[in-house]
Amino acid sequence: NLILNLKNVDGIVLRTAKLTNSVISECKSLKIISRHGVGYDNVDLEYLNKNNIGLGITGTSNAISVAEHVMSMFFTITKRMNDYDQLVKSGNFKKKYDLGDFFELYNKNVLILGFGRIGQALAKRCLGFEMKVYVYDPYVKENIIKKNNCIPIEKNEAFEIADYISIHLPLNDKTRNFISEKEFGMFKKNMILVNTSRGGIINEKELYNALNEKKIFGAGLDVFETEPPRNDNPLLSLNNIVLTPHNAALTLESRKRMSIESCKNVIDFLLIKKSLNINNFVNWNFIKNYRFK
Repeated sequence: NLILNLKNVDGIVLRTAKLTNSVISECKSLKIISRHGVGYDNVDLEYLNKNNIGLGITGTSNAISVAEHVMSMFFTITKRMNDYDQLVKSGNFKKKYDLGDFFELYNKNVLILGFGRIGQALAKRCLGFEMKVYVYDPYVKENIIKKNNCIPIEKNEAFEIADYISIHLPLNDKTRNFISEKEFGMFKKNMILVNTSRGGIINEKELYNALNEKKIFGAGLDVFETEPPRNDNPLLSLNNIVLTPHNAALTLESRKRMSIESCKNVIDFLLIKKSLNINNFVNWNFIKNYRFK
């Protein structure tokens, strides 16, 4: 029984399981939950704040792995790797001109939605391929965006010029269905959309319609509204989308870093160590006066 196992603990390291308030309310000694990752939609942040429970994330561990995953999706879709792989394997080597166009990343406009550590790591890699990097993040100061050699931009203007969009936003009431029917009507027909953050930020029904009707060139999803996706999810039937099983952050190196960092958050928090990284705590402003007097 989960409550029996957790009711006396001071700290919890949480991966992808949903930790409900009904369970947390029985954990009378609980002082900190540390996520093995950066998303935290599997806990109720407002409830944690009200009950002075810290919420840590592994903010420095997975940025490189996720950024590389996004780049791999950019290349796979742009260069139509899956299509050409099947062409060769099926003995149709000489039909290489029959599949249509594919493109370069060079000099293309990439829009990064959310400019935290992952967004910044992705920007470096895009700049390395001489792309024009635009950023929309109302919570990040323009000078920080410019310092990273990127261009701050409003989202509607960006949606109209983007050749690539990569999403790095948390899932909440403001970001749910952030990209839906209206937005798909604004995009270029050669645009490629990638989401490695959380399912639900893109409306999957409208994404299917956009891909099926060729309103955009392609998409890459590492996350889904329901995970795993249902077998009847229409996105699974399309050939202009690349799907991965929520594993962008799960390279060997990243898993090692996240395991260490998530546990370190708990130890440093409970022992009030000087090495505590306050930037790893989502609700630091709510708990600092209560826990760290």
